[in-house]
Amino acid sequence: MLLKDRIRAFVKLGDFLGQFTPGKIVKNDSVLHNDLFFDAFKTQIKRAQEFNGWFTEDNILYAFSNWSKLLNYNDLKKWTSFYELENNPANKVAIIMAGNIPLVGFHDFLSVLISGNKVIVKQSSNDRHFLPLIAKYLEKTEPDFKEKIEFTDKKLEKFNAVIATGSNNTARYFEYYFGKHPNIIRKNRNSIAVITGEESQIDLKNLGEDIFRYFGLGCRSVAKIFVPRGYNFDLLFQAIYPYKNIIEYKKYENNYDYNKAVYLMSHFKIIENGFIMLKEDASYASPIASLFYEYYEDLDKLKMKLEQDKESIQCIVGKSGIENMVKFGETQKPQLTDYADGVDTLEFLQKL
Repeated sequence: MLLKDRIRAFVKLGDFLGQFTPGKIVKNDSVLHNDLFFDAFKTQIKRAQEFNGWFTEDNILYAFSNWSKLLNYNDLKKWTSFYELENNPANKVAIIMAGNIPLVGFHDFLSVLISGNKVIVKQSSNDRHFLPLIAKYLEKTEPDFKEKIEFTDKKLEKFNAVIATGSNNTARYFEYYFGKHPNIIRKNRNSIAVITGEESQIDLKNLGEDIFRYFGLGCRSVAKIFVPRGYNFDLLFQAIYPYKNIIEYKKYENNYDYNKAVYLMSHFKIIENGFIMLKEDASYASPIASLFYEYYEDLDKLKMKLEQDKESIQCIVGKSGIENMVKFGETQKPQLTDYADGVDTLEFLQKL
């Protein structure tokens, strides 16, 4: 199967996923294989929350919509043009996926297949219903994919390389078992925002999207903010007020109540507005319904600190000129070249 054929199949998948957008699912009769897959996807979207309470329809459709926009010919062609992917031997690459947000492992899945390799996928029990359907769609669109895609819930065997995503604890397990193979092993990372006090209300409202999308469960979700000494948090609370309805979601509310009780019993000082709590804390990973903050005195010194702590950081949001900074509201809209942990997956696969 040539690269152009692989690209064509993923473009067709992008067309298919484009029917599923937040607030609107509209069937387009011109989309390939709709008669076989549209209703199946629609059913899984409706049922997803039964299997994972964090997978709301809105968040699933948000993920589908973002991928539909990326899976177009121009972007895929440009992305792959930087690598030699045409005549390489096909290796079998094992992917161990996380399940914190919908389709969180899709970029790895796409990378392995677009590079001409075979994939064996071990899914998280929290997100195991959409990717097999996507695989069936690709196989129907391009039959040669049938020999290249495998799913398993058993021990991984007979593979040439591994891409594994998990926590710091599971990473030690991954390194022990897979260290002798070429590998990408990802650990815990969180995203942060740098506030200077010069942000507009629109900037801060967009920051709310970075904080609350997927209930803050993604590694690209902002879990901590750095603010100048004396910052007025009322500015932030006013801007993110439109997200107040998140507290009406029971699982989020339960986490809010639990973490608030823990903070109060521990005599921690918190600032809260009824749907999120701010706590001064040096850590980068905040619990659900919480946002850590830390004061800084000098922006240049903060930049040095963030460089030292880069292994704990996925994205940095803001407008303060830090290298590779993400715009407010854009953390959950990564591009094809936005590799997790900054490790170029296609370059890794090309060198196998």
